[in-house]
Amino acid sequence: MDQIKTGKFIQEMRKSKNLTQRQLAEKLGLSDKTISKWETGCGLPEVGIMPELCSILGISVNELLAGQKLDEKQYFSKAEETIINLIKEKNEAKKKLILSILVGTLSIIAGTPILLVAGLLEMQTWLRIVLIVLAIIIYVIGIGVACVLDREAGVFECPQCGQRFVPTMKEYVMGPHTILKRKLRCPNCGKKSYCRKRFTK
Repeated sequence: MDQIKTGKFIQEMRKSKNLTQRQLAEKLGLSDKTISKWETGCGLPEVGIMPELCSILGISVNELLAGQKLDEKQYFSKAEETIINLIKEKNEAKKKLILSILVGTLSIIAGTPILLVAGLLEMQTWLRIVLIVLAIIIYVIGIGVACVLDREAGVFECPQCGQRFVPTMKEYVMGPHTILKRKLRCPNCGKKSYCRKRFTK
């Protein structure tokens, strides 16, 4: 799914209805910043908002996701393509999540024995320091890579307004979390809450 193409299409259809970003936002109960994000390709409308948005713009959900007006022949072809793309996107996100778990686990498995050797065996101080530094480097690199992969595996959904978004790396790292939820500030409504991990945008 091409977010830039979809964003330009939303903008084109909004203008054809003589609506400003603010007017469209008010009809949907959102902020004009959210509409701007869609139109610049920085995000997509949340699934629950799509039917109402399409009704206002006079298009189908399939046309919205395709980023263009469709004739009858194209309609079914694009519908299949959209479904296939959503399945691929979900599978890619799941692979990244699994890979992030593996990388994190392997870094702990690799670093811990080095720390145990450095702490339990008799050796010169310089060698002990080198082993401790090596273990820390393995932890930091492994957990860092795991964080990048996990952050890129899908999006987070705000429980307050339903907006789906990708947090900044700083917000991601600093946010307290459970296995599938992370405490983040929603860029749409501004509220900070435990946002659920979703595998599709």
